[in-house]
Amino acid sequence: MSVNAGARLDRLPLSQFHRRIMRLIGIGMFFDGFDIYIASTVLGTTLKSGFSTMGQNALFVSITFLGMMLGSFGTGFLGDRFGRRFTYQANLALFGIASLASAFAPTMAFLIVCRFFMGLGLGAENVVGYSTLAEFVPPAARGRLQGWMATFVVTGLPVSALLGLLLVPSFGWRVMFVVGGLGALVVWYLRKSLPESPRWLESVGRSAEAEALMTSIEKEVSAEKGALSAPSAAPTVAVSRSFSTLMTRQMLVRLFVGSVVLVVINTLLYGFVTWLPTFFVSEGMTIAKSLGFALLMSFGAPVGASIGALTADRWGRKPMIIGASAIAAIFGAIYPFVRDPVLLPIVGLLLVIPIYVLVALLFGMYVPELFPTEVRLRASGICNTFGRGATIGTPFLVVSLYSQYGVLGVLTMMIALLAIQILVVAFLGIESSRRALEEVSAVSTDPASAQRPGGLPKASL
Repeated sequence: MSVNAGARLDRLPLSQFHRRIMRLIGIGMFFDGFDIYIASTVLGTTLKSGFSTMGQNALFVSITFLGMMLGSFGTGFLGDRFGRRFTYQANLALFGIASLASAFAPTMAFLIVCRFFMGLGLGAENVVGYSTLAEFVPPAARGRLQGWMATFVVTGLPVSALLGLLLVPSFGWRVMFVVGGLGALVVWYLRKSLPESPRWLESVGRSAEAEALMTSIEKEVSAEKGALSAPSAAPTVAVSRSFSTLMTRQMLVRLFVGSVVLVVINTLLYGFVTWLPTFFVSEGMTIAKSLGFALLMSFGAPVGASIGALTADRWGRKPMIIGASAIAAIFGAIYPFVRDPVLLPIVGLLLVIPIYVLVALLFGMYVPELFPTEVRLRASGICNTFGRGATIGTPFLVVSLYSQYGVLGVLTMMIALLAIQILVVAFLGIESSRRALEEVSAVSTDPASAQRPGGLPKASL
């Protein structure tokens, strides 16, 4: 029985159904983002109060990456085996409970252990959330909705900075973990109504369930939008669910590209952005002033992600990735030489904006689009594993570079990584904008067929 779930989903007009899916996944990922960015607010305060040292702060960030690396890897296999719905509920509960436990940490060592379990849930949510939404949204709007969901996530940065500024001076750093943990558990309850992915159900042979779900979705959308157009024909090439599918030349190239870009963006985020309050405190600022500067710069996160959401479908994934990388490198070269207290946060804001354009493009759109439904979570999980794993040592490298060369040393490393990213995406990346996921799966890695955003190159897998 051929359900043809992909083509049937792709011909649906955008409706309240799609927006509900985006909201329910996005609000859960917002609390993921909030919990990730807690480090930016909490660590400067624990350092100033004597609860932690710079070395312990580096270990806190590294153990987060270790947990996220293992969570990313494990959820890829769990999500492809047991489904998207089971996986995103399990990881949200895990990091919510661990976050609440962190609020009662008697020592920094205990907090670091809790952070590992939070990292497991955070790494899993990032993989399954973006991939699940991608499987519901039609190609013409996929970049926009994926980008808006990335905006949900990165809004956790200014919200955590703002709450840190308002709450931490009066209630201490523990209140931040209470807010994140309770929010995650509330969303876990609300998200119980999310459906499974019809694409995944069909890919594992659960055709009757996929057909029933597709019929329900089509009925809901047609009640709002009117009669639906006929879907295109079902794909003629079936992709094996075997892990060996990822060992073909085409998929290995995509795994390489996905891993490189996630290594770069993770290093930008956790080797610079989350360290801003700590850098400011080390430069002699008060906690309040450092949090205020970080708050101002953090508004670049939702601005950047929104720019990515609004432009990626129109301008294409590859041009946007290359352009945002170049702009971030330019402002990264300027930032270390700014001394004026007014210009410092402004230039910092202009640096943060293109970084978060990349967050929306890479996490939200590009990497989940690169792989077939049958192995999407495993492949995305592997890319995220390399991305998270490579940054386990980043905090220690940041401490070393900062101690010897200041912020200049840290940003020199970032610029070099951005240059590598530009080259890899330009020469090995494919264009996935405005293409059905099944079509993207079949696009050749040959550069001549990978350049046209709306083209229809010959498909071979």
